[in-house]
Amino acid sequence: MSEKHSKSSRLLWYTLGLVALARLFTLGLYPLTDTTEARYAEVARKMAELGNWVTPLYDYGVPFWAKPPLTTWLSAISIKLFGVTEFAARLPYFLLAVLIAWLLWSWVRRSSEKQAQLAVAMMSSTLLYFIASAAVMTDLGLVLGTTLALRGFWAAFEQGPSQRPKEVWLLFIGLGIGLLAKGPIAVVLSGLPIGLWMLLTGSIRASWQRLPWVKGSLLTLAIAAPWYVMAEIRTPGFWEYFFIGEHWNRFTVTGWTGDKYGTAHATQRGAIWLFALAACMPWTALLPLLWVGRKTAAASAVHPQRHFTFYLMAWSVSPCLFFTMSGNILWTYVLPALPATALLAARWLSTDSRGRFINTVVGAGVVAMAVLVAAFFMREQFNDSWKSAKAVVLAHQANGAKQPLLFVGDLPYSASYYSQGKAKALTNDAELIKRMDSSRVLVALNPDQIKALSPELQARLRLEASSGAYRLYSSVPK
Repeated sequence: MSEKHSKSSRLLWYTLGLVALARLFTLGLYPLTDTTEARYAEVARKMAELGNWVTPLYDYGVPFWAKPPLTTWLSAISIKLFGVTEFAARLPYFLLAVLIAWLLWSWVRRSSEKQAQLAVAMMSSTLLYFIASAAVMTDLGLVLGTTLALRGFWAAFEQGPSQRPKEVWLLFIGLGIGLLAKGPIAVVLSGLPIGLWMLLTGSIRASWQRLPWVKGSLLTLAIAAPWYVMAEIRTPGFWEYFFIGEHWNRFTVTGWTGDKYGTAHATQRGAIWLFALAACMPWTALLPLLWVGRKTAAASAVHPQRHFTFYLMAWSVSPCLFFTMSGNILWTYVLPALPATALLAARWLSTDSRGRFINTVVGAGVVAMAVLVAAFFMREQFNDSWKSAKAVVLAHQANGAKQPLLFVGDLPYSASYYSQGKAKALTNDAELIKRMDSSRVLVALNPDQIKALSPELQARLRLEASSGAYRLYSSVPK
């Protein structure tokens, strides 16, 4: 490696480290947003408050059956340690993102330090991964599981056929973690690339011989099964909703209406491929440009191991293949593919003799993503347009009133989180009028709700504060 190339590699590490530190120190500078972030944060807050570590709760007394509890456990522990804050809710997800990046780096560096660095930098700076690294949602727990599992499977083929390295056990540990983070989809998204690779390379028999499938499966069950059994015992009906509703109907029934905790995300079948292109920005746009003037290094008899390349390709496309015919998807479903996609790109770039130039472009991509996300956050902060009830909850607390903060219609998850469960929801305007007739109330309304009120009811409300997406009103006595 030339001195200039070495300097550019160090500079890339410094850039990545500074961006990661900036991400860490800004975790608590913006509010938890509805619906996804605030919902999962509130489920974790209730777990920390009530000490119920078996059954996540959607509301007091209402079980949250949509997801297993691994990431909820992590957020609840963080909230116990650091309080009911944005930083506490988001910290575990940042740490998961760092851990996944380390797993990728420590794996790849055994064959190429250069590829390891490029893979980590490119994965970390994709739009989806960068956002997910500081967002309260369950997907990074799944990615940890699938990354461990797929790294563990390949360990069986990195050495001679007579050797069985201890690392193969990561396959089964990863499956157990994935089952606790997201459910059976972890087995599918790990098994699909493994199955595709075995078929493409004719390695079915070798795979059976080189891995401890029976003992490993027992290890996976030992990790995940106890919680699933306890969850069904505590709240009967969980298995039916979770396995049939969440893992069959959600993906096969367009506009599925059985979701107990939100709405299904109806999309065109095949949209997952477009989501993948968006998720991988800016590299979706930059990699084709790097083809221009590409110079393959002479040492680039890098004859990539074909089997490993096939394996990474199968890993990279498996989420898109699986969700192609699904009618209910989110772009976050692409996340498990990002480690392999980044590594494929890194392997290609590492054969380019313009090492210093490549490092500079990748570093610029890292900085550009950080600046883009920071600009978005600054705009939301300046316009006070966060999709969150934090501001109105703080305004209510500053008011010093003893009356609870009321919302008409659905209670925003962020309101429940920031009020620590004290905010209440009224069913409709009639219930609001009934409350106003009997006592003074403090109610949060958004502009659309205010416009829909009758002139008589509007006349009975006095504006106390205008904060974010809501306005805080107090009732005026008749």
